[in-house]
Amino acid sequence: MNAQVEKVLNLPSYQRTLIVLLIMAVLAAAFYFVMYKPQLDQYSSLISKRDSAQTKLQKNQKIANNLDVYRAEYEKMQIKLNKALGELPLQKEIPSLLTNIGELAKEKGLDILRFKPSGEKSQGFYADVPVALKLTGSFHQAAAFFDAVSKMERIVNVQNLTLGGAKDIDGKTSLSVDCNALTFRFVENYVEPKGKKGGKRK
Repeated sequence: MNAQVEKVLNLPSYQRTLIVLLIMAVLAAAFYFVMYKPQLDQYSSLISKRDSAQTKLQKNQKIANNLDVYRAEYEKMQIKLNKALGELPLQKEIPSLLTNIGELAKEKGLDILRFKPSGEKSQGFYADVPVALKLTGSFHQAAAFFDAVSKMERIVNVQNLTLGGAKDIDGKTSLSVDCNALTFRFVENYVEPKGKKGGKRK
């Protein structure tokens, strides 16, 4: 018999029990780290991937179920966009638009002291076209002019409005009106930046 084995067998029973328990613990630890833990990690990874795939599937399924709704919403927005773009004049239409604004002022009885288009400012597919105005006339004439401008087919916003310099002329109060008329034009041949999508003017 092996001397080491005989030595162990001659030990008191409690020591032999401790040795057996120690050997079992070492074997259990070896089994855990060599066999069980890798399988457990693989199992956890598979569960995580499965849950992720299930989440994506549910998300895609939700999109698929609502595809008709999204398509209808997109078409609605496209119609609104085309309508809005239709209110933006082209470059060649700007001179006549500015002429119309000046004619409206005269039509409402206002005197035009200044009518000065400023430099355009590009905003992407459209550009701001500001015009500095200085007018004189009665309050009612000015109000009628601004009301007519707001009803123009093309978009014209009146900004930085200042009323002052009230004078009595032939028994009527005349005011000095300073403002900026801001209109917009569609930028032909505008190229969308990469990664952005937009509708073309129709």
